[in-house]
Amino acid sequence: MKLLATALCSVTFGILIGLSFPSLWITKIFLHLLPFCIVQASLPKTLLRSVALSHIDSDTAAPTQAIDNSKIWVPSNPQGAERLPPGIIASESDLYLRRLWGNPEEDLKNKPRYLVTFTVGYNQRHNIDACIKKFSDSFTIVLFHYDGRVSEWDDEFEWSKNVIHISVLKQTKWWYAKRFLHPDIVARYDYIFIWDEDLGVDHFNAEEYVHMVKKHGLEISQPGLDPEKGCTWQITKRRKHVEVHKETDEKLEWCSNPPRPPCAAFVEIMAPVFSRDAWRCVWHMIQNDLVHGWGLDFALRRCVEKIKINLLVFNRLTNRLSYLYLKMKEPAYEKIGIVDSQWIVHQFIPSLGSQGKEENGKSPLEAVIKLDLVRDRCHMEWKMFESRVDNAEKDYFKSLQVQSQSKSTTFQ
Repeated sequence: MKLLATALCSVTFGILIGLSFPSLWITKIFLHLLPFCIVQASLPKTLLRSVALSHIDSDTAAPTQAIDNSKIWVPSNPQGAERLPPGIIASESDLYLRRLWGNPEEDLKNKPRYLVTFTVGYNQRHNIDACIKKFSDSFTIVLFHYDGRVSEWDDEFEWSKNVIHISVLKQTKWWYAKRFLHPDIVARYDYIFIWDEDLGVDHFNAEEYVHMVKKHGLEISQPGLDPEKGCTWQITKRRKHVEVHKETDEKLEWCSNPPRPPCAAFVEIMAPVFSRDAWRCVWHMIQNDLVHGWGLDFALRRCVEKIKINLLVFNRLTNRLSYLYLKMKEPAYEKIGIVDSQWIVHQFIPSLGSQGKEENGKSPLEAVIKLDLVRDRCHMEWKMFESRVDNAEKDYFKSLQVQSQSKSTTFQ
């Protein structure tokens, strides 16, 4: 009896000691990020990888003795490729053009580090010709054709034979970007330019632009716009005698502290430039059915701001959950800016208007003039996008039983 009492006391004492050191018994880690879309730049990749590898569900893990070592099964491989040896997996690609003969390892004399895309119609060919000449061999060039006229470019411009042409009738650049610029496809490029066709580039040099972006640590940027030719937002106006600016003064009720769009952390969607990491986030935020991209510019900051991260830790011994907090102090407006030293002119050519669908017996041009159907669709998409972002954020915080923090995509 005395021996039994001693044993019980020893066990009780051991449990009490264990409970006093819960941090030593972390067996499972679940990662929750705030807000809903920031994943890439908030933690080192090595830490994210170690967290992912340590997250093993004991209810589904196969017993060691059940593993058949004669078969390949690698859970850390991309989904669907678990049966492949890791050394053969090519999970990322590029847009490098290759020859059909010879040694594949000798195909490429040059591997461009940057990507530029233009969504074009043949009527703007001379403008695009001027733009193409501003980009060196360090750039892969892709033309998205919304009017179906492709072969004429080769007949008129020698450079056209060395760029990539993708043609789908009556689509916008964000429709193309969502379908042809997946982050794993453009992973080799340090920066991705996604530009309109109506840009004047007399005062622009692409190599110098990239130099400025790197110098000032910009993840999302655009060239300054000539203020004499008209600008929608104050922040995008080019400033003289400076290289880059990141803030401006708009209407007092639109600006806040810390600065938010359209006063800071803002670029327009006609000529944005994304870093590789920023584009990986932005691509996932682009909606398949919202083809004009309106409202996206107000939400871009979500993809670069470093924010507080919660690590939800489960202690199997105590069956308790607890939060560990990591605070990041890099606001979005430090990573988004306007490059003034390399500036462009927005020509405001409404080329998409002529692509509108005939309705009620009116021609596309007449419909655009009288009803502005395309612009109506743009405004509708903006409201829909804003609603989706807000609802997604509310649903996320609700799932955590945490009150939603307002981060509306609009300035209103």
